[in-house]
Amino acid sequence: MIEIKILDKLKEKCPQVAIGCIIADVEVTEGSNKLWSVINNKCNYIEGTIESDQITKIENIKTSRMAYKSLGKDPSRYRLSSESLVKRIVKGMGLYKVNNVVDINNLVSLESFYSVGTYDLQKIDSTVYFTVGEEGERYDGIGRGSINLTNLPVFEDKNGKFGSTTSDSNRAMITNDTKKILMNIISFNGTNKLNDMMKYAKELIVEHANGRNIECKIIS
Repeated sequence: MIEIKILDKLKEKCPQVAIGCIIADVEVTEGSNKLWSVINNKCNYIEGTIESDQITKIENIKTSRMAYKSLGKDPSRYRLSSESLVKRIVKGMGLYKVNNVVDINNLVSLESFYSVGTYDLQKIDSTVYFTVGEEGERYDGIGRGSINLTNLPVFEDKNGKFGSTTSDSNRAMITNDTKKILMNIISFNGTNKLNDMMKYAKELIVEHANGRNIECKIIS
């Protein structure tokens, strides 16, 4: 399995940080009607039960925002990807359809309220670090333009930063050619809920992306 390490500079500021990691062989396709039925049901539930002013009070979003503040990053300016998804749903805007793997990623985030990042394993090195962005570091976020990575929780390999809890980079993004993925479910409040979310994600990957050779591990 790929080696993922949480570096001390992140752990010292965020001692409860943990990652639920899933590796799987997949087939990338358009999201099926069956998958989108599940997604739409989740979106309808969120839209019908959560008000805009409640979003930042959701436990897993709240603790992630606190982690940003402890790192010196403004979570209102550099919004968590999970928070951005929920805000979009509450506003009645729905989700973009991308492909089955990205759609599953977003569904897991909506179910857990954790930021989730899914990457093409062929585009990253076998050793990955979860750390804190250095002053002046940037990358091109997917559909976001240049992202300021300073003090942001980020994933990096020997070729540089490629993912964060706000926006992932173009370098390791899922495409129609992706065959093997790494999905990271990122918690800043410990490991208690990660096993259930990994089980849910695994079921979605098997059912909707023909997931095979699946490995799961919690890093803390």
